[in-house]
Amino acid sequence: MDGRESGPTRDVKVLVVLTYFRPHTSGLTIYAERLSRGLAARGHEVTVLTSRFDPGTPRDERHEGVRIVRVPVAFRVSKGVIMPSFGGIATRLVREHDVVSLHLPQFDAAGVALRGRWFGKPTTLTYHCDLSLPPGRLNRIANRVVDAMNTLAGRWADRVVAYTEDFAAHSPYLRRFAEKVTIVPPPVEAMTPSAQDVAAFRDRHGLDGRAPVIGMAARLAAEKGVEVLLEALPRVLQGRPDAQVWFAGQHEAVLGEEAYAQRLAPALERQRSRWRFLGVLDASEMAAFFANLDVLVVPSLNSTESFGLVQVEGMLCGTPAIASALPGVRQPVRQTGMGEVVPVGDAGALADAILRVSGRREEYVKPREDVERRFSTARTIDGYEALFDHLLSERRR
Repeated sequence: MDGRESGPTRDVKVLVVLTYFRPHTSGLTIYAERLSRGLAARGHEVTVLTSRFDPGTPRDERHEGVRIVRVPVAFRVSKGVIMPSFGGIATRLVREHDVVSLHLPQFDAAGVALRGRWFGKPTTLTYHCDLSLPPGRLNRIANRVVDAMNTLAGRWADRVVAYTEDFAAHSPYLRRFAEKVTIVPPPVEAMTPSAQDVAAFRDRHGLDGRAPVIGMAARLAAEKGVEVLLEALPRVLQGRPDAQVWFAGQHEAVLGEEAYAQRLAPALERQRSRWRFLGVLDASEMAAFFANLDVLVVPSLNSTESFGLVQVEGMLCGTPAIASALPGVRQPVRQTGMGEVVPVGDAGALADAILRVSGRREEYVKPREDVERRFSTARTIDGYEALFDHLLSERRR
């Protein structure tokens, strides 16, 4: 595995391809959005090719300097989408661009990577995480099919991007393509909240400023480990009876997570007086949310999580994090020292860490600039520009 190259090329036509984009919200879509917007801000011509999973969204639009092309969806298989017209649109767009940036997991990635080979377009593949669909015979088949397509995409791509050496070393998929792997830290950004915004957010949500607040920022999805926090909460309340949980993010009608929400419903009902769903927040609200927390928890359960961007966003707002000891997910805390790492799925260890960190919060907080030196969108864009430049130079030679 190698590091980033140097010498970015300007004015490159970049095609970014992923299954879901805005208005869908996940770590992968946020990553792709920040990458696309950042490249466009530096003068590159960026097109995002994605699914039109929401029929109410435009088929072709421009947003913040980025062109978004959405392909109609014929039907859905679990979290996947079937798009009969995707191949023709992908062929045209690959030919029109200089480089292709694929974002996996993605069923259609292999076909796009093959087109990159056919038309001599350098293709990078960013592997965000493993795919793990809910139990069921159809989903098992879908998992195998997507795994096979991801493997073909890896073979045909010129380079494979990973967030961290930690995740790359432990991922069976990334180890398969170790000679192609380049490490590029993920794009992380958070506004600096004003004291007025923090106070207004606190007042709006009825916080008195004395009760400790435990935060989660995620979709209500199985891999996020919400049940681990629910199981830890009674033990936390023994030590801090006034503690509250604030959950920022989509918690209703989450794609493919209906059964998971039903399973958690009784436990959430029991903690109704202590648990508050805030919904999806915009950037300024998220900054105020983080700044009002005593601690942010990321109790992820499996390799469908490879980093946890929200940890660093919270750290940029002065909030320590507690993360599970998953490869990649444990890296923000380990690299910054701004929090603690706990065993995966261990509710008792999570409860103890919450009490420890929230009770001595100031001992964990680091200056914002220390965090920014390690993680920022600018550093991510530098990495991709250097990678594109290297691949284009190789192709010209």
